Amino acid sequence: MAVAKQAEGRCVKTMIYRVIKWWRLRRHIRNGLQIANDCRLVGMPDFGTEPYLISIGEHVTISTRVTFINHDGGTWVFRDRPRFREVIKYGRIVIHDNCFIGLGVTIMPGVSIGPNSVVAAQSVVTSDVPPNTVVGGIPVRILMTVDEYADKALAQTPDYDRVAYRSNKATELLRIFTRPW
Repeated sequence: MAVAKQAEGRCVKTMIYRVIKWWRLRRHIRNGLQIANDCRLVGMPDFGTEPYLISIGEHVTISTRVTFINHDGGTWVFRDRPRFREVIKYGRIVIHDNCFIGLGVTIMPGVSIGPNSVVAAQSVVTSDVPPNTVVGGIPVRILMTVDEYADKALAQTPDYDRVAYRSNKATELLRIFTRPW
């Protein structure tokens, strides 16, 4: 009985989280965020204070804790000087089709991420990412092409029971990756 109540509680929390996430996304879209319908958001990214400067193409996955920074607030330090009073630094951020943005990525103003690209977790994107590349680091640098990444992923895929994986992913992964001590 207690297990059923816990499961029900988790289900209610999940539904509430999804409603809040949907509401927040709709608010950003009303404020000008351009995002294709088939994007996948894992968690809710921080779209910054100017979501109207962000465009996200089709079939894009954005992992959790991704931050979009579309202005440079550092100008605050010298904006009280008459010569710099009117200085503003903003930049449009564009993520093209079929990209994957990893966990904890920060995307800086004025950056374009080319189609079919992967940005590795915890990276800081300070310059444009060419199409068909995997980038990572602080600041990002090109690590390999997407084709090289696909070949590496295929080579590193362990033997596994596809039927068991579809039936119970956790059990199958634990079977594969549990090593005797």
